[in-house]
Amino acid sequence: MTMDQKWLQTYREEIETFSGKIRDFQEGKIDRKDYKGCSGGMGSYAQRDPAKHMLRLRLPAGRLTAERLKFLADTVEKYGVQRMKLTTCETVQLHDLAAEQVPAILEEAMEAGILCRGGGGDNPRNVMCSPLSGVQEGESFDPSPYAAAVTDYLLSVCREIHMPRKLKIAFSNGVDDSVHSAFRDMGFRAQADGTFSLRIAGGLGAMGHRMGVLVDEAVRPREVLYYVKAMVDTFCQHGNYENRAKARTRFMQDTLGPEGLKEAFLKNVEIAKAAGGLELPRLEALADVCGGEGTLEHPRVIVQKQPGMYTVKYHPVGGLLPVEKPAQLYAAIQDLCNAECRVGPDETLYIINLPARRAEQVLALTEDGAETEFEYSVACIGAAVCQQGVRDSQGLLQAAVQAVREAGIPDGALPRIRISGCPSSCAAHQAGTIGFQGGVRLEDKKPQPAFRLFLDGSDALDEARFGEAGAVILEKDIPALLVELGRAAAAAGQSWAQWSESRREDLNAIVAKYA
Repeated sequence: MTMDQKWLQTYREEIETFSGKIRDFQEGKIDRKDYKGCSGGMGSYAQRDPAKHMLRLRLPAGRLTAERLKFLADTVEKYGVQRMKLTTCETVQLHDLAAEQVPAILEEAMEAGILCRGGGGDNPRNVMCSPLSGVQEGESFDPSPYAAAVTDYLLSVCREIHMPRKLKIAFSNGVDDSVHSAFRDMGFRAQADGTFSLRIAGGLGAMGHRMGVLVDEAVRPREVLYYVKAMVDTFCQHGNYENRAKARTRFMQDTLGPEGLKEAFLKNVEIAKAAGGLELPRLEALADVCGGEGTLEHPRVIVQKQPGMYTVKYHPVGGLLPVEKPAQLYAAIQDLCNAECRVGPDETLYIINLPARRAEQVLALTEDGAETEFEYSVACIGAAVCQQGVRDSQGLLQAAVQAVREAGIPDGALPRIRISGCPSSCAAHQAGTIGFQGGVRLEDKKPQPAFRLFLDGSDALDEARFGEAGAVILEKDIPALLVELGRAAAAAGQSWAQWSESRREDLNAIVAKYA
């Protein structure tokens, strides 16, 4: 990322100010609420244990370059980091940090091109992009340079604007929409004619979810910053500053109506274009990829569009990245031409631009990851760590994976699931084939840990839909429920998709036993 020296100096001053704030919080001079109001803008939050802190490393388009990978490895060693989390917004979170470590890591991250400003709070968040952009066969074009340009623009103006809440922007390469461009605050989708289609004001959350409103089907890439500015302006003009629960762009669909929102937004686009100054030059792919020799087939290997080059998928269960892994991966790719990692929104790490022989080495390094479709499930960090959390989503996922393994459920009989530990939708449970949202259920008039079940959501390209909210299941019963569902599909000799569609009455009957 290229930022001017004046911006970086201001950022260093903000880190120094933040250093005083985190010290005051540790000494009890400011409370948790006031501290959260200032720490979020620096990408950090106190955990449930207030003596421990999280730092979110902002990675535009999920790019964990070799330089950034080395920084991560060095940080783990220097500061004794014991917990890392890949997130659904394509970032890496460092957990259980001491207060004095956070400002130091913020400062050192700059040298690796990692700027955490706006990583939380009421700010534009990490700009997402399809993780295989630039290497995926069949993509319309590589949108990742535009995601980087939008990041630079938003960081340059983030101090000047005061939005009601956060703003999430995603770019789809036209083949994959795991970044959920169909229901982000702004979702750009690359098209075969070299333009983007654009949907706005979508989103997930406790107060309801909305698909984005299609506002333009021919956005010229060089003009994307005008559209981003127009979205910020529209949100500031019509967003709800009074009620935080409704201070997201999706609620403008209610107050303005979809057509009124589209009209207001496009008017702001015209105003931004008339003012000028934001047109981008033609942006090429991030880097040329060297060719490779040899061929390779493996369930975790993806053939790239570049001849002889491969991507390896690695999904640590629950997105919990083993702390030794960055150093191992850096050693494996540091001498390769433009090899890097990409953090995907499904908490999968994609190691791209590998020749066949090196891909085999990376496969060996990542054998500890998910082995089945079910084990690619997504879960937020959960209430054991997150101060906002209600339920231990990570604990539930680990218990479910263990139960499914012990039961010998065959691959394909269960789909990936999504577990959010609270209504905040950090795991996008509404978009899961099976989703769970943390809550409670009364048993003998006493509240017990439980999750609401969502069924039949999808984030597939052109098939995005939200799952139907259903029964509330006790947390302790969910592993058994999943095992029984998987056994039923396997006994019928069908995949989950086939069984859940053809045997709906059987599915409902099994769920009813636990409801």
